[in-house]
This record gives sequence, C-alpha cells and structure tokens, in this order.
Amino acid sequence: MSVDGEFLAAAVRTATPLLLAATGELVVERAGVIYVGIEGSILAGALAAAAGGWASGTGTGVVLALIAGALMAALFALFVVRWGTEQIVTGTAITLVATGATAALYHVLFGPEGAGLRIPVIHPVAIPGLSAIPFVGSALFAQSVFTWGAVAAIVAVWWGLGRTHLGLALRACGERPAAARAAGIATGRLRGGAAIFAGALGGAAGASLVLVQSGTFAEGMSAGRGFIAIAIVALGRWRAGGVLIAALAFGAASALQYLFQARGWTLPYQAFLALPYLAALVALATTRARGSAPAALGQAESA
Repeated sequence: MSVDGEFLAAAVRTATPLLLAATGELVVERAGVIYVGIEGSILAGALAAAAGGWASGTGTGVVLALIAGALMAALFALFVVRWGTEQIVTGTAITLVATGATAALYHVLFGPEGAGLRIPVIHPVAIPGLSAIPFVGSALFAQSVFTWGAVAAIVAVWWGLGRTHLGLALRACGERPAAARAAGIATGRLRGGAAIFAGALGGAAGASLVLVQSGTFAEGMSAGRGFIAIAIVALGRWRAGGVLIAALAFGAASALQYLFQARGWTLPYQAFLALPYLAALVALATTRARGSAPAALGQAESA
C-alpha cells in the first residue's frame, strides 16, 4: 500500500471511535441534552471491553462495553432528567467518576502493572473485489466491524431523525419541550433514552480503542475523545452528514503522524498528540454554528 493509502486507512480507523461517540452525542443533543459525560462512557466501555475480551472473547467484550457505557449514561439521565441537575456539571462529574473508577478497577482486575492483560483483537474485514481497488480499497473496504457499525449508525440516525415519528418527537424535545409535552410526548423518557443510546455508542467507541486499535487497556485511554465528539457535533451543525465529515476530518488530523513519519519528517510526538485538540479549538473558534443548535439545548427538563 502506498504512503497516501496508509494515511487514508489510518484516518478512517482513527475516525471510527470519534464517529461512534459523535453519533450518540448528536442524538442526545438533538433531544436537548448535552452529555459531557460521554468521555466517561468511552472509558467505561474500554475497561469493560478489556475485561470481557480477556475473560471470554471479543464478543463478550463488545456486549459489556455497550452495557457499561449505557449504565454511565443512565446515571447521568437519573440526575439530569429525573432530578433536574445542571447538565454540564453532572456530565463532568460522570467523567471524573469514570476516570477514577476505571483506574481503580483496572488495578484490582489486572494488578498494578496489568501483566495478565492479554486481549484478542478484531481484525479488519475486507470486502472481496472492492478492497483491491488501488489507493482507496484497503482504506475504505478493509476496515473492522466497528467502522461498518459506525457508518451504519450515522446513516440510521440520519434516517431516524428525519423520517420517523420517533425522530420528530425527539427533535421536538430539543426545540420546543413545552410544546412537545403539551402534545403528549414524554419528553423525560425520550431525553433519558437518548442519553442511554449515546452512552452505549460511547461504550462502543471505547471497545473499538481496545479491541481494534490497541489490544490493551490503559488508564485515561479515551484521551479526550468524548470532548472532541462534542466538538464534532457542533462543527457538523447538528446534522448527520456534517458529523460524518467532521469525524473524518479529525481522524485525518490524528493520522497525520503516520504520514509525517512515513515521509521521514521528524517532529516531537507531543505535537502529533496535540494536533487534533488544536484543530478542535481552531475550528470551534472560527465556525459560527450556534444558530444551528437545538433551541432548548442544555435546558432543564422542567423548562
């Protein structure tokens, strides 16, 4: 594979967890809730995937990751939807709890050094014929099931939000919650369900980090991807197509390190690590997307 082909493949692979998390965040934000705790769901999903994969195989790891991510979001929804707490503060607390809890559980399960942690990985699935296309074949048609799942999820969300009664009700919760309640829509249940859906996809994002990209677990391995996912939703103007494009752009920014290294350009590795976050700050500072946000985004359920 050429250098450019390797870069494109790495960009898609790196974008996969971002797209999974951003797709979930898109759904919950269209319902009017900012789930800052999606970073915690990613971490919880990563540890659950590591434990399940180590104990019983990758299938178990994926299932446990979905459950762990959803449970973190359910805790968030309990406070925000049921008790009306402030969304940003509650989401931040969820992330802090997940960061500490996953670190502690990691040491309990695998010891101080994690020496017993050997996790099987899920290998890419190549589509016969298409994967042999020069330059783009291996990048677009020889990816893991998580990549196919992420694409399927964003397409399903695009269709569901725009073409179903459930999607219409969910968008009403994010735009005019009082009118939605007057029309008989259970806004609390929809917002809570949207948060749990987002948490499950955050857990899937964590599983992809462990079961596809690294084959192990490390403390804090989410590395801010949840916050980047929130930025992706804003940069995508709360639209599925925009989220897909923004996720690929951030994946490409993260994958630049592979391109630079392949071309022999020597830069401190910290510069590569910081690049996606710098790109997020620049993009948010130069893009006026607030006008596209749901009108009731961040408002309490009682509003």
